Amino acid sequence: MQAEPSILRDFTVNKRVWLLSGVAVGIGAIATLLAVFLLRCIAFSTNLFYYHRFSIAPVSPAGSPLGYWMVVVPVIGGLIVGLMARFGSDKIRGHGIPEAIEAILLNRAKVAPKIALLKPVSAAVAIGSGGPFGAEGPIIMTGGAAGSLIGQWMHVTDAERTTLLVAGAAAGMSAVFATPVAAILLAVELLLFEWRPRSLVPVAMASVTAALLRTYWLGSGPLFGMPVGIGTPHASFVVGALFLGAVVGLVAAVMSRMMYAIEDLFEHLHLHWMWWPAVGGIGIGIGGLFFPRGLGVGYDNIAELLHGNATIGLIVGILLAKSLMWAVSLGSGTSGGVLAPLLMIGGAVGALVGHLAHAPVETQAFWALIGMGAMLAGALGVPLTAILFSLEVTHCLPALLPLAVACIASYLVTALIMPRSILTEKLGRRGTHLSREYGVDPLELVLVREVMSPRDSEAPVPASTLTAFTYEDSTTRGAAEIMATEGLETLAVVDRATGLVCGELSLRNLIGVRARSIGRERERLRLFGYVPPEVGI
Repeated sequence: MQAEPSILRDFTVNKRVWLLSGVAVGIGAIATLLAVFLLRCIAFSTNLFYYHRFSIAPVSPAGSPLGYWMVVVPVIGGLIVGLMARFGSDKIRGHGIPEAIEAILLNRAKVAPKIALLKPVSAAVAIGSGGPFGAEGPIIMTGGAAGSLIGQWMHVTDAERTTLLVAGAAAGMSAVFATPVAAILLAVELLLFEWRPRSLVPVAMASVTAALLRTYWLGSGPLFGMPVGIGTPHASFVVGALFLGAVVGLVAAVMSRMMYAIEDLFEHLHLHWMWWPAVGGIGIGIGGLFFPRGLGVGYDNIAELLHGNATIGLIVGILLAKSLMWAVSLGSGTSGGVLAPLLMIGGAVGALVGHLAHAPVETQAFWALIGMGAMLAGALGVPLTAILFSLEVTHCLPALLPLAVACIASYLVTALIMPRSILTEKLGRRGTHLSREYGVDPLELVLVREVMSPRDSEAPVPASTLTAFTYEDSTTRGAAEIMATEGLETLAVVDRATGLVCGELSLRNLIGVRARSIGRERERLRLFGYVPPEVGI
């Protein structure tokens, strides 16, 4: 007798993925325009605040002729951002990425329309007035807001609206950094909370679209060049990358705790939070007076680190002044991203190692790249994104193996000593628990016929007489979803071939599936001789 083909599939996807993919292409184009708008706004604000001129030419605040008046500029910028947050929307405060995650988890991926305008403008004011941030956090939130608004207009499901939000976020990152693959991985590791074709394909389409379109306005990659003399690294470089990754992981943990410690200090101020960015601006202004290159985005600093010609003064200034300025300003609740500052600080750690080892220029640049990727992996908890991002942003393929080792080492260190990443810690402080471990649901691996209870009666009952049922060759997860939706404690099981009821599935059966999974995990732990407190064997 020939066996019947199974109705189960590797992936759950339907034809609506074509519609979402087409919409995602449009979202990618919109996110690219928003990225260009944000970068132009940052340049305009910088020229206006520090040079008192109307221009969108990229410029650094470090060359400003204002002298001691530079201390006042971040305070003015912080005051403007505080007012925008108070009377516009408090969602513009912070990194941008935690707010996007919060919208996905708590608000059914719905973002207010004004966020799409207020977030880039507030970020441009904050960064243009000297805030030591990057543009990636704001553009991720802004692109995500655009995707969410389109999803709300189309009246799609919550899951589809989440996909469109993340598509806009990934496209924004891809447009700013010319890193389409890393943007896709960031979506998977940080935003989507799943790995399914229904979401991965549209996000990829949006990211690739943004990467293609950015070349017309922002040029093609790589964003940061590397010395041409870097060849295939020896085994000693891989071993060195392992230790450097572990060190950078510790630095990432310190940076996170320092930033949130400063945020706690602001919480104890007897001032409305609207004034906090202005207070934080005082720290930025003073720090910028002693280290002007710590003001603004600082892509020029990253470029110098990756060229291998950074001076020891620049390296120490980044590690001390830039780090403190960044922690104070972000802890004050102003609008800005964490990615560029973290890249700079990690690159400075790697460059310092190269300096102490009296390495040649090419090797110093190499270690700066390794430190940059390791910092991203450890601080954000996204090792795969960090590896691909570092490669895409520099096109330095020979660094692949050392980068992989360093990023994994940093990720391991922070995973062991930090309960949450620098992004998810903010959500945890707001009372939202977020698990970032991906695993297959045990109910997805067990069929209904394996655990169902047989019928007591022999009288045939056709499926047409039932309001809710599941088939015996369906997964227990699908059955559990039906029971949860219908509010049932038991569910009839139907034989697909005969169309008659053949058994019953109860909550007790489902608990038995979960208990079986726990038993396997306990056995695995016994083999390794480790019993965590929560298992209690």
